Amino acid sequence: MPAAAEESHGVNTVVDSISRLSPVLFTETCQHILTYLQGQTRGVDSAKIHDRLQRAGVTLDHEAQQSVIRFLLLTFRSAGKSNLSGDELVLKLEEGSNKWPKASLQVVHKLWSEHGALVHAQQEMQDMLSIGQLVDMQWKLGLAMSSDTCRSLNSPFVSLMLKIAEPSGQISQKCFEMTIPQFQNFHKQFKEMAAVMETV
Repeated sequence: MPAAAEESHGVNTVVDSISRLSPVLFTETCQHILTYLQGQTRGVDSAKIHDRLQRAGVTLDHEAQQSVIRFLLLTFRSAGKSNLSGDELVLKLEEGSNKWPKASLQVVHKLWSEHGALVHAQQEMQDMLSIGQLVDMQWKLGLAMSSDTCRSLNSPFVSLMLKIAEPSGQISQKCFEMTIPQFQNFHKQFKEMAAVMETV
């Protein structure tokens, strides 16, 4: 199958899945994604979407549901970067597949007309910053007993594990160790930052 035909088949498969959702369910699914793209949540909770679809009696398998979420994320993110209007976005979707239900396109047009500018603004800000957001931090105190280079160290250290929500939406973990003086300096800097933030 040629690449263009394969891509078209993939879009049509996703649109078939979307057409199984009522306008209300499709609106809720889009709103989850738009809320994330506006920076109001840390990610798209696919389990929550799955539970909502099941309660409504819609049986989409896991892969189909993930494909719908990925497609909507990509579509809205791309429309935000290009600063498309509601009409332009609907036209682009119709070019990608002729299977779109009219009601679904109306939902996209309405939601994008309301939220598109906010998604665009959030993406502009993320592009400027393009740094992750700290989601969680855990630490533990350890005692180094030995290493490759010396027999017995008996020196305490602090092990830090940071969870960071990347601009792409994925959550990554960063781990590192510090000596006690390094950790005390790190702690002091955090206290100074907190004090400055309280004055803002």
